[in-house]
Amino acid sequence: MEKVSVGKAIAAKDFCFSYRQPNGSMGKQVVGPVNWEVEQGSFALLVGPTGCGKTTLLRNLKPELAPAGVRQGVLEIAGTPVQDLGGLASAETVGYVAQNPANQIVCDSVWHELAFGLENLGVPADSMRRRVAEVAHFFGIGSWLDQSTDSLSGGQQQLLVLASVLALRPKILLLDEPTGQLDPVAAKTFLHALFRVNRELGVTVVVVTHEQELVAEYATSLFQMEQGSVVERDLEEYRSQVCQLALSVDYGSMCPSAPGAYREKPAVRAQDVYVRYGRDLPFVLRGLDLELHDGVIHALVGGNGCGKSTLLKCLVGALRLDRGRLGNSHARRQALLPQDPKALFVADTVAEELGEWQTSKGISSQDVEEWISRCGLEGLMEQHPYDLSGGQQQLLAFCKVALVRPGLLLMDEPTKGLDSRYRMMLADALVQLASQGACILMATHDLSFAARVSQVTSLLFDGQVACTQPTAEFFRENLFYRPTMDRFFTTWKDGRQ
Repeated sequence: MEKVSVGKAIAAKDFCFSYRQPNGSMGKQVVGPVNWEVEQGSFALLVGPTGCGKTTLLRNLKPELAPAGVRQGVLEIAGTPVQDLGGLASAETVGYVAQNPANQIVCDSVWHELAFGLENLGVPADSMRRRVAEVAHFFGIGSWLDQSTDSLSGGQQQLLVLASVLALRPKILLLDEPTGQLDPVAAKTFLHALFRVNRELGVTVVVVTHEQELVAEYATSLFQMEQGSVVERDLEEYRSQVCQLALSVDYGSMCPSAPGAYREKPAVRAQDVYVRYGRDLPFVLRGLDLELHDGVIHALVGGNGCGKSTLLKCLVGALRLDRGRLGNSHARRQALLPQDPKALFVADTVAEELGEWQTSKGISSQDVEEWISRCGLEGLMEQHPYDLSGGQQQLLAFCKVALVRPGLLLMDEPTKGLDSRYRMMLADALVQLASQGACILMATHDLSFAARVSQVTSLLFDGQVACTQPTAEFFRENLFYRPTMDRFFTTWKDGRQ
């Protein structure tokens, strides 16, 4: 077969992809026709609305991860049709870093994780040790080699996954929302490492992200995906637009003021809380105090590994306190949106997923239809939840927990994988829930969302709440925790678009 484009890292010609429905019938075409070329050695940024097919296209470039479905047209990577790449050729040609690093880590120690792929490829022991030493030195993780992978922060896990993939020496590196679960400092560290991989090692990098304002400064090319097709955009023009957005920001309207309910008796109170995951392990939370109030959207920020997710599990009763007291007036009417939305999925279709609790919780069909529209899930009812994009899965999980009308809503990274349009839809839904008296706590690295939507913000550090302030005051006084000047931040003001 004649090559579509010799010398290109990625080349697609009239490529199309469709999922199969749970009943075996052909689903709607979600990718294509795609005509796309990525130059070798470039740092390509692929952006587009939630659910437009970015992740599906990316997975089709890695044979082992390609979704089940029907393909048409041609898709080549490094000059070879993707379907012709065997296991060894795939490993040495294309590396893949998924959205959630914890899901990609398979070993118990850092050293074994770095060596795992090499062992499976049968790399000789001497060469394996050399490659592990090289990537450990390059990423500055030599001091972690004996650590447990479970003990690493999110930023460290992301660097470990990147290093493990690069130990296989791929020519092309694909990354799906690589900074989505990283705090601002860790995100910059990771992107700088990725920049060095591209510039110093000559690896072609393709990043799919909704945080394009953060990644654009490292890119050499920009592609937009809409309605299944890919179009190249002017990167310099886009950077200029980002600068103009930043200049248009009115810091005086950073976020709504805390309502009077904030000064009333708290609905949830944690006092002197200590929590650890084992008797011989250090405390994750130690002496933590926190109050949450009805009608208030409360943001919880802090570095990876500081204990945000642990705190949410404690508040919902999923973890036992080692010491301290916890009062929760909504203990019988509470819901947790976990960091991995798939943890809530049990059905074969979106419609069945949303109907799972309908009878037991007394949810009307009218309520279901209203929340389907509010979360932009129309047209997805017959799809399997696992076939949705990461952002659509996030919206489905939120819709499912919102339907039970919780008095206390706890959310872990609720905007992960969402573009600005869907972040606005989520913001509108949260503002309405709070206006109806719900007590809302969201742990997030999305500082733009927190700055606009929350009324109160707490910073978690070293197992304790370092400060709790009205949101505007918190961001005015913070040196590093500052919102990105993205389209959501510059559009959403005081609870409205």
